[in-house]
Amino acid sequence: MSPADPRLALLDGWLAELFPHRTWALSPASADASFRRYFRARFDDGSSLILMDAPPERENCRPFVQVAKLLREAGLNAPEVLQQDFERGFLLLGDLGETTYLSVLNDGNAGPLFDDATRALVTWQGASREGVLPPYDEALLRRELALFPDWYLERHAGLALDDAARAELERLFGAVIARATAQPRVFVHRDYMPRNLMVCEPNPGILDFQDAVYGPITYDVVSLFKDAFISWRDEQVLDWTVRYWEKARRAGLPVGDVATFHESCEWMGLQRHLKVLGIFARLAYRDGKPAYLADTPRFLGYVRAVVERYAAMRPLLRILDVVEARAPQTGYTF
Repeated sequence: MSPADPRLALLDGWLAELFPHRTWALSPASADASFRRYFRARFDDGSSLILMDAPPERENCRPFVQVAKLLREAGLNAPEVLQQDFERGFLLLGDLGETTYLSVLNDGNAGPLFDDATRALVTWQGASREGVLPPYDEALLRRELALFPDWYLERHAGLALDDAARAELERLFGAVIARATAQPRVFVHRDYMPRNLMVCEPNPGILDFQDAVYGPITYDVVSLFKDAFISWRDEQVLDWTVRYWEKARRAGLPVGDVATFHESCEWMGLQRHLKVLGIFARLAYRDGKPAYLADTPRFLGYVRAVVERYAAMRPLLRILDVVEARAPQTGYTF
């Protein structure tokens, strides 16, 4: 192992402790917006396993282990946790393969792949129990929304909000939070999107679930269909949302009538999209990961589309107009 990567050397040494009589080759398995890293160990017999490197001073492996257990107990295809070393921040996991939904999705296969994904989501939500996962409560929703003015508007766009604009934004945030907290609560993956779903058997394999919470029933539906890295026509998103709603209703989940459910998805989506804009800016300026900024126009588009449909959201349009008017043609760097 390279002396420039001491944790990788430690990880390789841990694997040697676990498998003293086998040989393997390590390669990167996936990228992550956090400080976690994943490596694939290919063994001499052709089998493979995944290693998670999560520096304990920055990451906590325990939620991953807890949620993996919940998913597997629900009958879903999450990686099995084979070994754990919380002190060093290492996990050894089963390998769900290399084919993500994101890498293969197209107009021809999206229907059956999303059918599997929504079926799994209904199963996950149906296993929900209060008091098991952290609550997705008002305090957390508000902290997430604050990322938008603090990191996207002020740090990235260089836009200082005056008192009147900030007051309007706070009123909108209050309405968004009220809508979210009024929804029925279930287990929420919190990043249930094509990059974190694997095409495998049984389908889908589910990854990146360590931030799961107990919260609004619409959140994962929005994450699935209004993704950070691939977009679909509004008509198609509506159709898939209704198909999810039909499955959920048959399963006895508290989804209400379809029109109210769709409107709740729109409001929940606004919270998620504003949060992600703030997170992507924070990744760029705090964590040195500027590549995520390339996807901010997609989220600005999601936000603009929804705020134009609801009068209560319209004050945000003025802020969007200012931000987008100041954007040069080559991107969103100010």
